[in-house]
Amino acid sequence: MSKYIINGSKPLKGEVFAGGSKNSALGVLTAALMTKGVVVLRNVPDIEDVQLLLNIFESIGVKYAREDSTVALDTRGINETFVSTPDAVKMRASYYILGAFIGKYGKVSVPFPGGCAIGSRPIDQHIKGMTALGAKITEDLENGRISAECDGLHGKEIFFDCVSVGATINVMMAAVFAEGTTELVNAAKEPHIVDVANFLNYMGAKIKGAGTDVIRIEGVRSLKNRGDYTVIPDQIEVGTLMIAAAATKGDVTIKNVIPKHMETLSAKLEDMGAIVTLYDDAINVKGTDTLDAVSVKTAVYPGFPTDLQQPFSVLATIAEGTSVITETIYENRLKHLDELIKMGADVNVKGNKAYITGVEGLYGAEVSATDLRAGAALIIAGLVADGQTVVNNAQHIDRGYEKIHEKLRLVGADIEKISD
Repeated sequence: MSKYIINGSKPLKGEVFAGGSKNSALGVLTAALMTKGVVVLRNVPDIEDVQLLLNIFESIGVKYAREDSTVALDTRGINETFVSTPDAVKMRASYYILGAFIGKYGKVSVPFPGGCAIGSRPIDQHIKGMTALGAKITEDLENGRISAECDGLHGKEIFFDCVSVGATINVMMAAVFAEGTTELVNAAKEPHIVDVANFLNYMGAKIKGAGTDVIRIEGVRSLKNRGDYTVIPDQIEVGTLMIAAAATKGDVTIKNVIPKHMETLSAKLEDMGAIVTLYDDAINVKGTDTLDAVSVKTAVYPGFPTDLQQPFSVLATIAEGTSVITETIYENRLKHLDELIKMGADVNVKGNKAYITGVEGLYGAEVSATDLRAGAALIIAGLVADGQTVVNNAQHIDRGYEKIHEKLRLVGADIEKISD
């Protein structure tokens, strides 16, 4: 177990470089299994979820080498489609192997996926999509496994009953090797879906419409190996750093950014009174002496990201007036507010809405991260608070943020990580 110790009330100032997208990297790494040979991926974040996925790959015969943010995968030794390593139940993205393998090998079996305890995340839309393509899906509830097999996949029009990022990526990968044309309707539009599609197209897939709610995939027989690919920047890490700058009344420039991905957050920060300046591949955020209360409602992209709702809630605790935060994606994503209350926040939760009235300041306390983004919120609260804050369960944070304490130290934070 590890923890972060933060001495707060210090404005962040300077420049920091954001890492590669966690969500893109997990999808692109798994899509690389659909090729044969050595694939080099760049800008891959050095985080726990990526390492867990590499461990899973290694258990089925994939060889890999890693140097800083570059990962080389050799898929020629894949010798198993039955994934049994315990690491597979520790992360949500392990289910992407279903989509990557079913079209290529005709069979695959993985444990039911795990991940953060932020509420129900069913995989019914994954099953619906793959079944429509011709896969036979078996759920073994007793042993906690899901398996798929087929004699060949066939293109189909598939309408998702709800917008699902995971199902969109998974079924899109499966459809790459389906005979004919597949059309995914009511597809998710997140940047990492576009990134996975771009990678697959670079390797010879024929995917159009990624980033819109209709994606068309013309099936191919195989993918080529075309060297290397660079993962996009992580919009959630960028957003977390932007929020930290505004919360501490700082002046921070974040590099390695796609500003368009940050438009919704940028607008909300400006509504609160922060100053946001966009450059070609960077964003500068300047905090102000006072912040105004706002209303935020999470939504699928391009709406306000649920992954930034928890960090953003810290801004509401110190804004003038009462902010209303509505969480529409995951029912348990307001649990972190109990920890903020320990630091002096004025919070009233009713159902999926949080009414947060700003206070003059937060104070340091010992708190615990309940999930990945909750942990990021508590780090920001610690940066704002008077005195010392201890954030326990740092392993949650390490799943999705690459050396966050080192990056924050670069812009003046007094933060250290201690492992028990």
